[in-house]
Amino acid sequence: MQLTGIHHLTAITADAAANNRFYTHTLGLRRVKKTVNQDDTSAYHLFFADGAGSPGTDITFFDWPAAPERRGTNAITRTGLRVSEDSLDYWADRLQGLDARLTTIDGRPSLEVEDPEGQRLRLIAAPTPAGQPWDRSDVPAEHQIHGLGPITISVPDLGPTEAVLTQVMNMRKVRDYASPDGQGQVHVFEMGEGGAAAELHVAVQPGLPQARQGAGGVHHVAFRVPDTAALTAWTERVSRFRVPSSGEVERFYFRSLYFREPGGNLFELATDGPGFDVDEPFETMGEGLSLPPFLEGKRQQIEAGLKPLA
Repeated sequence: MQLTGIHHLTAITADAAANNRFYTHTLGLRRVKKTVNQDDTSAYHLFFADGAGSPGTDITFFDWPAAPERRGTNAITRTGLRVSEDSLDYWADRLQGLDARLTTIDGRPSLEVEDPEGQRLRLIAAPTPAGQPWDRSDVPAEHQIHGLGPITISVPDLGPTEAVLTQVMNMRKVRDYASPDGQGQVHVFEMGEGGAAAELHVAVQPGLPQARQGAGGVHHVAFRVPDTAALTAWTERVSRFRVPSSGEVERFYFRSLYFREPGGNLFELATDGPGFDVDEPFETMGEGLSLPPFLEGKRQQIEAGLKPLA
């Protein structure tokens, strides 16, 4: 049993309209789904991905009127976005108004930057696997973002988290490096075939205060499983290890299992399919408000409670 990589990452915004502009226009991603949080239908759930909405490429946002995140440990702290090796100079120029900083982290040329709400991003010269370009992007195809990874989390104690990653989730610890923020050591765990798209970086930072989730922070990270049969096997495995979980949850666009690792970070295992075009044409997916069948009967009420994105 092997997880095959990062599936998606879900963060929090307190300004859905500005968030939509930044991720579609500034970063050039395609909005592949405009829907709502299925557990809180007053909030948008926006999905930004490559041109095809491929698993492993989407960064998603819950729209909540939250105070800014208080940074610290026990949190998902940095989202990697992979680009071609010759694209970092393009992105440094494009994002210069956001104090983007070129550096090398874990041996990979990188560009550290934050979105307008303080969401911590890292563009990384690690192009494979390549994403599907979006022909309506503001970013030229050769410089578009290929997908997610690595994702960095912070914990105060490595031992319990490492036990879940290696013994329950079958990840492999492969190396470590000094944390670029000067706090502690980062330990690299890989899954599947490895590489940046299939790495979780764990920063051990006992000297930091406990984070408080909020706007500009991350809600959870999801890892890829190929199909529902594999997810059921993972559900049984998590149960055998007596890790408390949500049980399988039908999200319509994929099927999920949620649990927290000992450092408090919320993990999700999500299937690759059926995908974002299951309920709307591929050519126009993400343009209108999509609702799963079990919410369709409440469409009028839900739409009345949402703010326009334009």
